[in-house]
Amino acid sequence: MIHVISSERLSLERLKEIIDGHAKLVLGEEATAAIIKCRKYLDSKMEDIGRPVYGITTGFGSLYNVTIPAGELSQLQHNLVVSHACGAGETVRPEIVKLMLFLKAQSLSYGHSGAQLITVQRLIDMFNEDILPVVYQQGSLGASGDLAPLAHLSLPLIGLGEVLYRGSIRPAAEVWAEKGWEPITLQSKEGLALLNGTQFMSAHAVWSILKSMRLSRWADLIGAMSLDAYDGRIEPFLPLTHHLRPHVGQILTGKRFQEILEGSELINRPKEHVQDPYSFRCIPQVHGAVKDNILYVKSVIENEINSATDNPNIFPDEDMVISAGNFHGEPIAIPMDSLAIAMSELASISERRIFQLINGVRGLPKYLVAEPGLNSGFMIPQYTAASIVSQNKGLCWPASCDSIPSSQGQEDHVSMGSNSATKLVRIVDNTETVLAIELFNAAQALEFRRPAKTSPVLERIFADYRTVVPFLSHDTYMHPHIADSVTFIRREQYL
Repeated sequence: MIHVISSERLSLERLKEIIDGHAKLVLGEEATAAIIKCRKYLDSKMEDIGRPVYGITTGFGSLYNVTIPAGELSQLQHNLVVSHACGAGETVRPEIVKLMLFLKAQSLSYGHSGAQLITVQRLIDMFNEDILPVVYQQGSLGASGDLAPLAHLSLPLIGLGEVLYRGSIRPAAEVWAEKGWEPITLQSKEGLALLNGTQFMSAHAVWSILKSMRLSRWADLIGAMSLDAYDGRIEPFLPLTHHLRPHVGQILTGKRFQEILEGSELINRPKEHVQDPYSFRCIPQVHGAVKDNILYVKSVIENEINSATDNPNIFPDEDMVISAGNFHGEPIAIPMDSLAIAMSELASISERRIFQLINGVRGLPKYLVAEPGLNSGFMIPQYTAASIVSQNKGLCWPASCDSIPSSQGQEDHVSMGSNSATKLVRIVDNTETVLAIELFNAAQALEFRRPAKTSPVLERIFADYRTVVPFLSHDTYMHPHIADSVTFIRREQYL
């Protein structure tokens, strides 16, 4: 599979196809021409620019007023990359680093950054060869670009730093020698083009949204299985109510549950109870709000990944070099914090359904085992889900409402979007685990409704699930079953 980098708008669906399909990237003719044109313009401009231009003929940050001699401009860019590689903490997972490489190449391809063609091509080569720089999670303030993480992403370009290649972390210089690649000599402005950008934040956001979309669909399937196993009612999902409050996600969720539960013996049988707890009755409102939020954040991030986010911006046709603030992470930091809250709520309502299933009501045994007391049954999986949900609540504090001045006050307001990004990933991972625990419980509860059956859709999922996670008639080691449940909901054939 080949993907041609161009100015054509890139969707998250297309990006997913590229990653899942292990596509190779190539620069299109339009992008190649734009990169060359911008670099030639900047080189010619350097000969008679006649005034200081931030980051091109000057130092960086609060050193903007220090003019650098022409003969040292390449060294200036080299120094920028090595001095800013100050990351700390855990390393970024490889699949997100690969997204960073792609998004950085995409951003530079628009011809407003001044990068050399060889630099963009080397980023593409690294993507295509799965040579992934070692990048650290901590160090970016989410403004002036993701400076520290992008410095680590860029170190291999100049023959420094470390890369993950074929399962091993190795010095980039060793891998470059094997490939016959020479380190790149950065030209004026080029280090700044590499480091000023939002690709660390954006890559985390892309990864999180794609996973959130999958988990949102799974939440409907798992929630429907729980509803049927709990002997819940279908009326809260009927369209009449939702058209009185026509939020798109709410309407879609009600419709989706009706589709999932079509043909269920359990949902259609007479009910003794007239009302279900909120965690069942209000699924359309909660799951629907999450859907609406995912769609909104997706639209914002799609704008971001189709943007040039470094500084200064170069406009060859207008003969202008503009120093501005496209590197500031605020436009995506606030939405990422919002998505964190939404996904936390998806986990929260899931945990409440788990609690209801083990509560020993509506004909289900306490803790979903035949001999409670002798067996603890599904008592502690609910503890685990509750612990995770509580952790999510702490992680939901919005990082985007914080700011710490840096660079002697020149960079006096920052987005902290990098922290929004990394904690969003943790919340999405946590939500996946909670939903997997709910599936573990729902499948167990469904067994106690036999011989009655749920819908054909859910019976198929149930049958497949039982090939990896068994019915538990007595206490056993639970952790492997939870891990297998997590692996199961990473499947997409049911979605």
